[in-house]
Amino acid sequence: MEKVKLDNKRILFNLLPAHVAQHFLMSNPRNMDLYYQSYAQVGVLFASIANFNDFYIELDGNNMGVECLRLLNEIIADFDELMDKECYKDIEKIKTIGSTYMAAVGLVPTTASKVKKSITSHLCTVSDFAIEMFDVLDAINYQSYNDFVLRVGINSGPVVAGVIGARRPQYDIWGNTVNVASRMDSTGVQGKIQVTEDVYRLITDHYDFECRGQVSVKGKGQMLTYFLKGRRPGSRPAHSQQQQQQTNPERRSIAFNHGSVCTRLSPAPTVTSYATMRTASPGTTKPTTSTSTTRYLPSAPMAMV
Repeated sequence: MEKVKLDNKRILFNLLPAHVAQHFLMSNPRNMDLYYQSYAQVGVLFASIANFNDFYIELDGNNMGVECLRLLNEIIADFDELMDKECYKDIEKIKTIGSTYMAAVGLVPTTASKVKKSITSHLCTVSDFAIEMFDVLDAINYQSYNDFVLRVGINSGPVVAGVIGARRPQYDIWGNTVNVASRMDSTGVQGKIQVTEDVYRLITDHYDFECRGQVSVKGKGQMLTYFLKGRRPGSRPAHSQQQQQQTNPERRSIAFNHGSVCTRLSPAPTVTSYATMRTASPGTTKPTTSTSTTRYLPSAPMAMV
C-alpha cells in the first residue's frame, strides 16, 4: 500500500508543479474547489520548431509518422532535461502544443525561506534558457542530419495560474500576457528570439537587442518588438561560468548566426568540428582545417513570417 502511495505521489509531482502538488496532497480529497493563483509579474516563453510540419510525413518507410514523432519526443525531452539544471529551477514547463514548447518563470509563491526574485532576474533566467534551447536543437540537428529551426517569443506581465479538470488535471496559465507571448512566437522570425518592449526595457542592461520595429499583432494592433541577440560582454550570470564549457560561447555574445547543419545533400566545407561552423567572433583564433567528407546543408533562411 505504501508503494502505491509513493507511486501516486511521484505521478502527481510529475503532472503538477511541486507547490501545486503539495497543495492537493494537503487538501481534503472531497474538496473540489478550483485551485488558482494570481501573479503580478511572470515571464512567459513560447518556442516553436517552425519547420517541423514540413518534416512530418506519414509514409510506410517511417512507420506512418511514428519515427517523426519519436524525434520530436527526443527534442522535447532534451528541452526538459535542460530545465533540470540548477540555474533554471525557477522555470516551470507548462505544456507542449504540437511542436511548440511553453514555459514560464516566476510562478513559485514566495515563502519565509525564499527570497522574492525580481522580474528582471526571472526574465534573465528565461532568456538564458531560450538561448540554450538553440544549442540543444543545434546538437540534435548535427546528430540526426536535420535542419530544424527554433523560433522563440517572450513576454512578461500578470497571469492567473490554475488547475483545470478532475480527471487528468492540467496546470495552465491564462491572461493577456500569455496571449502576447504566443504572438511574439507566431509573428517572429526563424532562428531568433522576439520580445516585447516591456521585456526589452527590463533586461536591456544585460543583453544586446536589435529593434525589429512595429509588428502587427492579432488583437493588439501594432506593437514595437525587439530581437534578443545575446548576453552583453561582462554581464554573464553567475551560473554561466559553470556552463561555459558545455555551451557554445558565441551564442551568448553574438546574434544567432546558424551555420550549416549536417546532411547528406551538399558538398562539405572544410571544418574541424560542428562548433566551429558558425561565424567566428572578431579576434577568434581560426581553427585548423579538416578534410572531412561529411556533407552540409545551410540552415533554413530566416525569412520574415
